[in-house]
Amino acid sequence: MDGNAGLSMAIADHVAGFRADDLPASTIHAAKRALLDGMGVMLAASGISPEVTPFVDYAAQQGPGDATILGTGLRATAAMAAFANGAMAHALDFEDAFDAAPCHPNASLLPAVLAIAETGPPVSGRELLTAIAIGCDLVCRIGLSLRREMEAGGWYPPPILGAFGAVAAAGRLRRLSAEQMRDAFSLILCQVTMPGEIKYSRDTVIRAVREAFPAQAAVQASALAQAGVRGFEAPFEGKAGFFRLYAEGHYDPAILLDGLGERFFIEQLSFKRWPACRGTHAYIEAAQILRARHAIDPAAITAIVATGGEVQLMLVEPAERKRAPATAIDAKFSIPFTIGTALIDDEVTLDSFEGQALRDERKRALAGLVRFEQRPDWGRSRAASGGLSIALASGQRLEQWIDVVAGDVSRPIDDAALTAKFRDCAARAAKPLDAAGIERLASAIWGIDAAGDAAKSLTPK
Repeated sequence: MDGNAGLSMAIADHVAGFRADDLPASTIHAAKRALLDGMGVMLAASGISPEVTPFVDYAAQQGPGDATILGTGLRATAAMAAFANGAMAHALDFEDAFDAAPCHPNASLLPAVLAIAETGPPVSGRELLTAIAIGCDLVCRIGLSLRREMEAGGWYPPPILGAFGAVAAAGRLRRLSAEQMRDAFSLILCQVTMPGEIKYSRDTVIRAVREAFPAQAAVQASALAQAGVRGFEAPFEGKAGFFRLYAEGHYDPAILLDGLGERFFIEQLSFKRWPACRGTHAYIEAAQILRARHAIDPAAITAIVATGGEVQLMLVEPAERKRAPATAIDAKFSIPFTIGTALIDDEVTLDSFEGQALRDERKRALAGLVRFEQRPDWGRSRAASGGLSIALASGQRLEQWIDVVAGDVSRPIDDAALTAKFRDCAARAAKPLDAAGIERLASAIWGIDAAGDAAKSLTPK
């Protein structure tokens, strides 16, 4: 062990021992928002994301079970339901985000806890929300604590970070002891990985369905820890633990422990107005503002300059691929294509990336005009900021900067808008609920803290 010996046990003690009654009202509300948004996005993916079909089929074929594969009417074992729902959680790139890290702390967590809540002893709504809040908070803290980018080692961080929050929440619902929770962290460390190559291969859709793997692993790791499988003494801070493997030991343990159990980062999440990578949102918003303010004719545009920082580089390179994406998920990870979409479509919606919309030559032509200028002084700290400059044939140049994009905690999507998003998403499920059923489910989520059995409350009637 290193000088931070005991860190893993301190985290495990917190996860296992925190009292649900001590969860602040503001945190309860934030967890409800995350649950509502996440379930809606998964329901939509079940119906409109072809990438998830092999995962759903595989899960259903592995034998009967009591856990729901959302939006399909199918049931599977807990691990397999988490696998299928995990594939759905990021497939549309419409789930919540933590901009400060950046990461998606609930994308593998929610599929894991929903599966366990259905298949284990009854879990109260308050306990479900507590597990979500604790797990989400841990992911955010790990992301903030890193002092060396995981990408420098060739890793792709979001599903790796998310796995630890997922297993924390899963272990919490299984009522693991602190020692068993430390074992669960060890067991998830043995399973979780995601190479950076996910960003570079043109035809892969793994980037869309990536959360299937940590969601399934969290269910399995927590079950094995409960069964008595012993792990490591220091899965986080050990000489070959998480921080050594993924960040060469460069991290700040104080961030992991400061205010633990008193301040929950789930209250700092961003919720998406547009179904694309969070790093594209500043450019979508800037394009919409300029278009509305100046009545821009897209045919009159001669050049477009997008300005951003280091994080945005993955959304503009390689240029040829980003200007003419081959898959929906690639289009959603493209600043040039999303700018083109925002200048053509009345609104950027789920329909903007489906079928023929992906091959719209007007969008591709505008994407081909986009040039990226990097601001070295931004570093990685402004992942959701950006600037846009549009040159017109008349010689006029239009500029718009977005420092804080819509959906940020300081510019939040309110509860009414989040519920409207849920309605739209739920209506797109493979087996959609009727309008009354959607309203009942939304109401059940908003009132879940009073439920004695969360799983029963969340089962569509």
